[in-house]
Amino acid sequence: MDQETAKKLYAEGGIFIFLDVPEGTEFGIDMKSWNTGERFRGVKMIPPGLHFIFYSSVSDTGDTAPRTGFFHNFKKGEVLVKRWDKQNECISPEPVSELEIVNLKDNIRALDNFLGPYPYDIWEKWMSLTSEITIDLVQKLTPSSGYIQSALELESCTDADRPRGKKGDETGPSSKKIRLSNETEKDFLPNLKAKEGTEIRFTPFPVRNYPEGASPSEITRHSLDSSFVIDSMITNYKKSTELLGELEFCYVCFLVGHSLEAFEQWKQLFSLFCSCDVAVKKHRKLYDLFISVIAIQIKEIPEEFLADIVSNNNFVYVKLRNLFRAVQSSDVDGQLKAKVGRFMQSLTELYHWDFEHLDSEEEDEAPVIVET
Repeated sequence: MDQETAKKLYAEGGIFIFLDVPEGTEFGIDMKSWNTGERFRGVKMIPPGLHFIFYSSVSDTGDTAPRTGFFHNFKKGEVLVKRWDKQNECISPEPVSELEIVNLKDNIRALDNFLGPYPYDIWEKWMSLTSEITIDLVQKLTPSSGYIQSALELESCTDADRPRGKKGDETGPSSKKIRLSNETEKDFLPNLKAKEGTEIRFTPFPVRNYPEGASPSEITRHSLDSSFVIDSMITNYKKSTELLGELEFCYVCFLVGHSLEAFEQWKQLFSLFCSCDVAVKKHRKLYDLFISVIAIQIKEIPEEFLADIVSNNNFVYVKLRNLFRAVQSSDVDGQLKAKVGRFMQSLTELYHWDFEHLDSEEEDEAPVIVET
């Protein structure tokens, strides 16, 4: 970064102080991570705004624990202090005392050599990936524990709560045989659930993908076009763009926080946007923004992530074909169609995917590779 920017961040940037962190711990902020050294005490010069801080404990043998992280909106010049819990190998739930925080702030210059500078080269990219995430949305979606965990803490139900057949079943040897024949392997496994307060509070999808009282023909229409679902989802937010904010939230929690639950929600939201016809014109501005958001996300998808998608019926490619087909066949304005055209071209150049002949239904869902 240039000297003027460095001076401004030094004066106005946030500071994250992390006390008692063991040497070798994996620590990161936004899209960069390191293994801490003996002198590490935190990060300085953090640009004001929303950031994601994460860590993983590392054993003496080099084994790395699942990742844990949290979002924090740094205000100008804010100093955030956390302490490591040695016993549980995580951030201590006990807050650092006000007296200690005041003392640290008063002696912040003495700590300067123990604080690493924020990796400013990632700042622009980070802002583009989180452009629609509001503070209210973060508070709404973050687990009540305050932390995003890549491996959820699970707890089992009591034995009394385990399913033991439907009420009204007859008793006796013959009925027992019937129940056993209908049971699957899952019925004999413990009924595990996420520990309360650790789950990301994703916005739920509607129970039905059609309005109550819909006729059979209307149910069929809504099964082919998910515009009703996207309308229903939008009502859960203060403004429609927060739907894209959740898409970005899930993407970051998966890409940086390694949360598979977030990945599943991201796939559902992505699929929803790509499965609508009526909504493309009805929510034209939202779709314009969706194209911008997803274009950035696809460029940041790791190579192994793309490989997983290719082996799983080419999820991104197939869904984007549906979206591009819907835009081309709609009477939406030419500006959005041109933007979609440029997006298709960029994907063809990046991955050699062929989006020609969108009107034809392909039997094979593998991406068509452009010959070069």
